[in-house]
Amino acid sequence: MQLINRNGTEEVTEFILLGFQLPRSFKFVLFAVLLAVFLLTLAGNITIITLVCINHSLQTPMYFFLCNLSFLEILFVLSISPKMLVNLVSMNKAISFLGCASQCYFYFFLGTTEFILIAVMSFDRYVAICHPLRYTIIMNGCVCTSLVLGCWIGGFLSTLGPIFLLFRLSFCGSNIIDHFFCDYAPMIKLSCNDVHFILALESALSSVVLLSSLSITSISYLYIIATILRMHSTKGQQKTFSTCASHIMVASIFYGSAIFMYSLPSKGRSRDAQKAVAVLTAVITPLLNPFIYTLRNEKVKEALKECLDRKKFSP
Repeated sequence: MQLINRNGTEEVTEFILLGFQLPRSFKFVLFAVLLAVFLLTLAGNITIITLVCINHSLQTPMYFFLCNLSFLEILFVLSISPKMLVNLVSMNKAISFLGCASQCYFYFFLGTTEFILIAVMSFDRYVAICHPLRYTIIMNGCVCTSLVLGCWIGGFLSTLGPIFLLFRLSFCGSNIIDHFFCDYAPMIKLSCNDVHFILALESALSSVVLLSSLSITSISYLYIIATILRMHSTKGQQKTFSTCASHIMVASIFYGSAIFMYSLPSKGRSRDAQKAVAVLTAVITPLLNPFIYTLRNEKVKEALKECLDRKKFSP
């Protein structure tokens, strides 16, 4: 929908999300697959949060951060998946101006918070493996709470400015977004204002967040790998590395897809390729996280087994 403003030009009041350009029969198949992924993601992450809350052996800094990661993933998929699923089977693909602004903000706010949290989790593993005798002193409850609050505040502040400025622009041309959600890049192309300052600000802030969190994660794991290689026991090396393997897998998927989408030049890259990578970031990664952590973590598997046994034998 478009309204006439005081200057006599049309202004956009809602956007059309093109989504996936597929035959209708394929869309219903994709809907079923994505719905199953959505429900599994919610179930898996809620299970992680529940296990950490009810099992005393999991109430340590590592699982406190994992619990926050799962909570982030729940909010992340809730900000994207419901509208995406509705658009797959509905003829009406419109989203209001306010709804689009909210979706865009929460996508980048939660994604940025997750970047910072992954860096914090890598620092936690660095302290646990490289300074085990001082771990409980360094990573005490107050420090862990402060670090998590810092993640949320950092994500909130770093995305507030660019998104606010984006939706202060005038969208007086086409209102069609060639994506399945309100992404920053396709939206800014619809503006009829000068966007050089906003693009520079967004690029600077995203580079700072991405490079700083990636640097902390990389440096932490370089020290961790060096410490593991200095261990004399092969069994000790395997056990120590297994505690970090899950985090490395999650970080690799998250950073890899984000760098492809927002850091590498997009010239010559098809919209379908970008949508596929966006699905990996927004839909698949939140599903993988709980399963990667549970399948590779003995303590989580033991806690899950204990919980199921208790439920089985309870009257």
